[in-house]
Amino acid sequence: MSARTGFDVAVVGSGLVGLGAALAAHRRGQRVVVIERGSEPSGASIRNFGHLCFTPQHGVAREHALVSREIWLGLARDAGVWLRESGTLVAARADDEAAVLAELAALRGADEVVLLDAREAEARIPLAPGTAAGGAFLPRDLQANPRQALAAIAAHLEREGVEFRRRTAVGRVGTGRVETSRGPIDAGTVVVAVNHDVDLLFPEIAEARGIVRCGLDMLRVDVELRAPLDAPVLTGWSLVRYGAFAATGAARRLRERLHAERPDLAALDLNQMYTQLPDGSLIVGDTHYRGETVAPFQSETAFEALLEVTRSFFGIPAPRVIERWQGVYASAPAEFLDEEPLPGVHLAAATTGIGMTCGLGLAEHVVGRALASPKTTTEKGRS
Repeated sequence: MSARTGFDVAVVGSGLVGLGAALAAHRRGQRVVVIERGSEPSGASIRNFGHLCFTPQHGVAREHALVSREIWLGLARDAGVWLRESGTLVAARADDEAAVLAELAALRGADEVVLLDAREAEARIPLAPGTAAGGAFLPRDLQANPRQALAAIAAHLEREGVEFRRRTAVGRVGTGRVETSRGPIDAGTVVVAVNHDVDLLFPEIAEARGIVRCGLDMLRVDVELRAPLDAPVLTGWSLVRYGAFAATGAARRLRERLHAERPDLAALDLNQMYTQLPDGSLIVGDTHYRGETVAPFQSETAFEALLEVTRSFFGIPAPRVIERWQGVYASAPAEFLDEEPLPGVHLAAATTGIGMTCGLGLAEHVVGRALASPKTTTEKGRS
């Protein structure tokens, strides 16, 4: 470990937003240190689908998502991140779901939303036969493997000269200094990217912004589909969740129908979606529950519901469960935490569960503003 304690930029947290901040600062020629309390990331950034759903974003999230997309593509080339230019498939199994897709397609155009009729949807998505009412393909979306991506990005940054202080806890952050369990670190700019744990360092801000923890239940299953998934798959429950879909008039009517038909799934705050990993296993999810503390005890009822809707959706026998896990991420009324509570100290977090999609763009925005400079780079001429 280097003996240096002085840096241009210190980043607290090595989840995706933290790594994105380190990347953005390094590309601007800054001396950067990343401080991580664990031996490796174990939070929200590795517990998700790996679905980079840029098209379904709306407003500021869309702005960050479009910047993120270009950064992800660069990391696939420069850092060896596994990335699939897959797009996203959306299954509509009722006319009101197809209506949401048609409304978004009219707003965005065929470059972003390609509508599918029932026959085309069944040809591209291995649904239970006869259940498709239509669908859509979102060609600009991508897929990563979060368990591989975080490690690859960190290794790339280390090769580029970014210093990491792992197994190092942060107790206090002030202007120009981070107090850690291994001694102080001085830095001109500090980016705090600790997701829901912002309440441990800046509790008043977390309370004022309504930041709590959102827990979720997820599965990885071994499943025999009639055809592989060549893209992540969203469902009607996704259409009432993501900003661009949810902003349509048709989505409000769809929400009423889904909640009336399946109040049990509505109570789980379900986002029924699927991604397939390179080994063929399927990630299934997810449910949502919130609180200042998320209990580690997961109800089997949630997992039974996830398996039930999966059987029905694909028309298959019960999948074999390989892994179960609990995700936890920051949740708040606003989509992002992006503020400067002290001179030179910047807080950055995605607070609606879209960190993989928008986190790199958020980090680029925060660092660019903090350093008041456009992005520069020494990496293979990328700018």
